[in-house]
Parts: sequence; structure tokens; C-alpha cells
Amino acid sequence: MSLETISEHRSFGGLQGFYRHESAVTDTSMRFAVYQPPQAQQQGVPVLFYLAGLTCTEETFAIKAGAQRVAAQLGLMLVTCDTSPRQTGIAGEADDWEFGSGAGFYLNATQAPWSRYFRMYDYVLTELRETVLAHFPAAPRRLGVFGHSMGGHGALVLALRNPDVYRSVSAFAPICAPSRCPWGMKAFSRYLGEERAAWADYDTVELLKARRARAYAEILVDQGLADKFLPQGQLLPELLESACAQAGQPLRLRRHESYGHDYYFIATFMEDHLRFHADALS
Repeated sequence: MSLETISEHRSFGGLQGFYRHESAVTDTSMRFAVYQPPQAQQQGVPVLFYLAGLTCTEETFAIKAGAQRVAAQLGLMLVTCDTSPRQTGIAGEADDWEFGSGAGFYLNATQAPWSRYFRMYDYVLTELRETVLAHFPAAPRRLGVFGHSMGGHGALVLALRNPDVYRSVSAFAPICAPSRCPWGMKAFSRYLGEERAAWADYDTVELLKARRARAYAEILVDQGLADKFLPQGQLLPELLESACAQAGQPLRLRRHESYGHDYYFIATFMEDHLRFHADALS
């Protein structure tokens, strides 16, 4: 599979690059970003996939999260992708910031017309991973995943369904129970249909209930208590906490006074997450 290099930038001794390729999974052109730490010049390095939230692109994390400095110290490769297919030709695909363009929810849609293109679960799990492993100096058995909000939902779901692929998982303010929150119900009903049984495969709380066993030594989650989406019932971290306790899955859920849902919050605790993953992937 060929890659088009959009741009590359020297950063903390490593290389921040932005790339485009034709995706067989989404039937569109997809963009992603890779930060290669200095250590990648000599050897394959652990890879940490980051999944961004609603309205974001492959650029958001690289520009706003402030992750490259610590990733360079730890020898972590950072990969982030766009949050949905773009310009599919579906009528109204970009009309609503909570659904469609920029809001792929990291699932495989089953309902027309979305099912042809909106297959972000398979894209991240298989095609993006295989593309990175083929074109960059990555250690294939040392992969972790994390994300924010909608991307936190995606990271937790991908990790819980594929513990043989990802060795570590964490999240910032994740949508923990999309089957029970307005964002999730809106997206799932249109991507997956009205039959709620189909939603469980993409709901962290439901996956934990079904698994009833530990998948990871620990899951790290940070949540700001001034997050405007908490009182709206969009995130539901208390349900994640309860589900982990019932499943015997260790969870470190940290609640932070005065922090919101933004990249100021993410950047503040980014180093903790990178070190958490580096320890697990070492």
C-alpha cells in the first residue's frame, strides 16, 4: 500500500509526519499522523495509537496535546488518525457535529448509506495498524491505545475486544456507556440500527459486563470535574467504575477538580499517560 507524505517536521530529535493513503476499508482517502521518536532511527519502537474525539482530525493531537517531548524521551511512536471518512458523497454527512463527518465513533456501521464508508473499527484495528507496521519502524507486539471522549470510547472498546493486539489502554474523559447517553444513542441508532443488542459490541460498560474477567493489569482514566459534558450525562464514568469493579478489572479513575473537556486538560496529564503506556509496553 502506497503512502503520500503530506508534510514532515523535526520535533524533539524525532519526526512528526502527516500522511494520506487510499483505504480499502472505508473506500475513501484517509489521513493519519505519526510521530517517530529519535530511537526509531536505530530500532523498532513501541507504538501508541491515539483516537481523537468529535470534530477532531489527525492533526488535533499532534498540535495540541504536547506529547512529542515525553514520547521522545520514552521512545514511543505516536499514531493518530482522522475521526471519520470524509467527502463520501452521503447527503448531509457534514451537517451535524455529533454525527457523520468527524464523528465516526470507531465502529463498523451496518445501516445504509453509512455502512459503505463508516468502518472506523476495522480501519483502526486492521488497516491503520498494518499500514504503520509496514511503513514505519514499529515493534508489532508492543502496541497500546488511548483516546479522548469519543476516542476514549473507541480506545476502550478496541482494547477490551482485542487484548491480544493491544497491551495497554487509557482514556481522557471517555464516553463510557454510549448506549445510555445522548451522543451514543443518536449515533448508534443511525449507524447500527434501532436493535440495541447490536450496540453492546461498541459499549465499554456492556463489554465489561459480558467479559466478567480482567483483560488488563490496569486501565487508566482521567476525568475533569468541570467537564461540561458530565452533568449532561454524556460520559458516565460512574458506570465504568461500577462495571470494572464487577468484572474484576483494575481501574485507576482519577477525578480532577476544575479541569474541563479540552486539550488544556489533556496536555496537563499527557505525561502520566505516556509513562503508563511506556511501562506496560517495555
